[in-house]
Amino acid sequence: MTTVTRPIHFAIEGKRKRAVAGPPPEPAPEGRVPRVSRLMALAIRFDRLLRDGVVPNQSELARLVHVTQPRMTQILNLLHLAPDIQEEILFLPPTTDGRDPIHEHMLREVVACTCWTDQRRRWALIAPWNNPGT
Repeated sequence: MTTVTRPIHFAIEGKRKRAVAGPPPEPAPEGRVPRVSRLMALAIRFDRLLRDGVVPNQSELARLVHVTQPRMTQILNLLHLAPDIQEEILFLPPTTDGRDPIHEHMLREVVACTCWTDQRRRWALIAPWNNPGT
């Protein structure tokens, strides 16, 4: 007689429970995506919609997504950040507890600088991994 040992787990699909061969699926990552990361992704998506002509103008886009036109401007202003800062914002680590370390209003001062070098200096001052004591 031959014995085969194989790990299985039970998966629920709809109303049925069934055995599935192999290890259980990886658990979802702990925490949540920081809000500023989601806003950065939205700014990139909104910019693409405007460039492709899907939405005729920024005011119409604001109306469609149910935000005020000034708020839409604040979101789209994130596109004026240096590309490396945008990338860092998009890949911020998940927030596991408490408040997000960086908020959009903290970035307004960085966005106000037109020089990317100045933006990087200001970004270094607010980035939590650059300030281990905070």
